[in-house]
Formats: sequence, C-alpha cells, structure tokens
Amino acid sequence: MSEYSEDQVQQLVKKSHEMKQMSYCPYSNFPVGAALLTADGTVFTGCNVENASYGLVICAERTAIVKAVSEGHRKFKAMALASDLKEIAIVPCGACRQFLVEFGVDWDVIMTKPDMTYEVMKTKELLPLCFVPTDLQRVRVV
Repeated sequence: MSEYSEDQVQQLVKKSHEMKQMSYCPYSNFPVGAALLTADGTVFTGCNVENASYGLVICAERTAIVKAVSEGHRKFKAMALASDLKEIAIVPCGACRQFLVEFGVDWDVIMTKPDMTYEVMKTKELLPLCFVPTDLQRVRVV
C-alpha cells in the first residue's frame, strides 16, 4: 500500500460504507458500496443496482469503474468494498474480478466489514490465472 496513505484507505473505507446506503437492491436485499482511488487521487464511488431481470444487475465495483472510465481514468490504485456481512469481509463476485483485472493485475482491493476492519488483496490474487488484455496479443495457431 505504498502508493497511497492510510488516511486515503480510511477515506475509501468510509465512502464505500456510505455508498452501500445508496444501493438499489430490492431483490437480494444485499447492499454493496464501492470507492475507487484513481492514479491521480480522484475518488469515484458506486453501489449495486438490481433489476427485475436479474442478468441486468450491475455491481458496485463495476459502477465505480464505469464512472471513472467515462471521465477518462484508466489507472487505479485501490478500491474499497462494503456490505452488511458481519463475520467476513466482502469479496468481489467472479464477474467483477474479471472486470477489475481488465485495468491491471497489481492494484489493491480493500474488502471491509461493517466494523470498518478490512483485508487487502491485489487484483491478481483475487483472480489467479486471469485473462487480461495482453492475452489477446499472444501467438495463436493459424
């Protein structure tokens, strides 16, 4: 976590917990919030937004990243996640793990609990043997 301070971590954790209050989750009743720190220090937030057609749900992680990308950001330092899970820290779903590694395999995911404690893992640790953009440039059989 040398690329950002403990104060920034605490700010991300706090914002992620605030964002879960904005969640629209009438079907799962599982609010999730996210706060994303970009390379230049800008913070983008997100929450999960559900839909009666379950396949159209967008997770908090993807909401925050889409907001950042739509504003011209492509490099990220860290993302904090929050939910109401009491006994374990929230972890990204499989689809979000793939979405995270699209933007690098070596940035931090700060997974929190409601008591504001957290665990940190690199994106590549969350999705070992991940498929990344450079894999599309590998030599293939013709």
